[in-house]
Amino acid sequence: MPGLLSALMVITAAILVSACATLAPGAAQVRLTGNAADVGACKALGNIQVPKSGQGLVDGASAQKQFRSQAVGLGSNVALVTEGFVSIPVGGIAYHCP
Repeated sequence: MPGLLSALMVITAAILVSACATLAPGAAQVRLTGNAADVGACKALGNIQVPKSGQGLVDGASAQKQFRSQAVGLGSNVALVTEGFVSIPVGGIAYHCP
């Protein structure tokens, strides 16, 4: 029972910390897409990968914020989600589109 309580406290703390993730300036304007045709005329800027925990899991509550922040850091205005879902992106490619 004490082990379970400790595990629950650690999980709760991790959720609270990750929920505090903030967007980088301009990240809210990055458009996310799962359709490769949407970026056909765009310039690829680099890969995006949301950090995973030691267990190989992504924090779903902050994944989109982290994804968008990485994209805008690369100078992107559109990001193609290649791993995960548009609502919970895990990996993708940052693009600059006209």
